[in-house]
Amino acid sequence: MATIGFVGLGQMGGAMSRNLMRAGHQLEVFDIAEDAVAALVADGARGAASPAAVAKGKEIVFTMLPIGKIVEEAVFGPNGIAETIAEGSIVVDMSTILPTETKRIGERLKAQGVGMVDAPVGRTSAHAVTGTSTFMVGGEPADIERVRPLLMAMGEMVTICGPLGTGAAMKLVNNYISAVVNLATAEGLAMGLKAGLELPVMAEVLSHTPAGRGHITTTWPEKALKDEPSPAFMLDLASKDLSLALDMAAALQVTLATGAVGKQLYASAQANGHGRSDWTTGMFRTLKKMGGVASR
Repeated sequence: MATIGFVGLGQMGGAMSRNLMRAGHQLEVFDIAEDAVAALVADGARGAASPAAVAKGKEIVFTMLPIGKIVEEAVFGPNGIAETIAEGSIVVDMSTILPTETKRIGERLKAQGVGMVDAPVGRTSAHAVTGTSTFMVGGEPADIERVRPLLMAMGEMVTICGPLGTGAAMKLVNNYISAVVNLATAEGLAMGLKAGLELPVMAEVLSHTPAGRGHITTTWPEKALKDEPSPAFMLDLASKDLSLALDMAAALQVTLATGAVGKQLYASAQANGHGRSDWTTGMFRTLKKMGGVASR
């Protein structure tokens, strides 16, 4: 089994490190929190004094750190990974950072003959513990195949997104959608409570509708994802229903900030002639046009 380096032993990194060890890999680890290192050492890892010490003699080094600046410092700062990592080795960054940061780090490593794969993590720390994480991966195909078995030791699905930086981009797309859906859910349920509904009732209803189950697997596959405008549900009707919800919220004195912005976007879609199109396709076409995104 491979001897692997791992830098960043927080809630996610610590759990993933343990899964690598359970799979039989030897691990050398570093974190600025000495107790995190000590906990991994107690489980069988070897502790290191710096990222440079972690990288020495390793074919593959993982990083799982809070922000891009810290990743760059761990790689290129004093006692950083780049000081000791050998040509032909690979750095796998699982942090949630900007794609531009990922690409910048990758270019500098490439100049040293070192590969890089970005593999941000889907799901939560609980999944990291159970080894059921998912990975959104970018990089050179050969590099990805070298690290795939190690990723599968920590998770259950590897999705190749494209070249270096696309994993980071996919993670931010995923997290953006999650954050906004979370916000809209909180707004909607708060309005429901004010209207006299009970949380268990709302949860039961939503668990059987696209609002709760997620649009990407319910309303989008046969419409927006295929750029099909024929309506399963017209955008005009969606706009009307949103207006009614905003009217109810106003009467209840509940704030629907997300819905207020959404109403403006539905109006833009209608102004662009998509009122009688499917609500998913019409909105997707509108926002792609607003963002200067070419249709595919």
